Amino acid sequence: MTSPKTPQTMKPATAAKKLGVYLEATPEQFQEGVVSRDELNALQADPPEWLRDLRRDGPHPRPVIAAKLGISIGGLARGGVTDPLTTEQVEALKAEGPEWLAQERAVQAEVRKETARLKAEKAEKAAEAAKPVKRKGQPHRPR
Repeated sequence: MTSPKTPQTMKPATAAKKLGVYLEATPEQFQEGVVSRDELNALQADPPEWLRDLRRDGPHPRPVIAAKLGISIGGLARGGVTDPLTTEQVEALKAEGPEWLAQERAVQAEVRKETARLKAEKAEKAAEAAKPVKRKGQPHRPR
């Protein structure tokens, strides 16, 4: 006899991270409870007003800010951005175009280029490895 399955739950911080929102900006009820996998899926499928507002206006957590600026989270730290920002503040930062942001975007572009190069190199090696090996002096016999 098996015991009934208990629903998988997570801490509010984990759920907020998966939803891409800043935990401290969520309602108290969300911050104090636990979130089941089904509740998380429901929030993602049909977000309530507070979640839509947070995603649209912020404040946003660092990973979201970094993505909106097109840089890494480390680049944010190097640029001195440690606090959550609203969408308005992110847009103002983009419009201002500080030198550190341009530099971090260039670094990120290089990282993406190198990642693409390594991926292509790996695919090329995999294609080479998949080719049949011909040995000298022995005729190729299909298996």
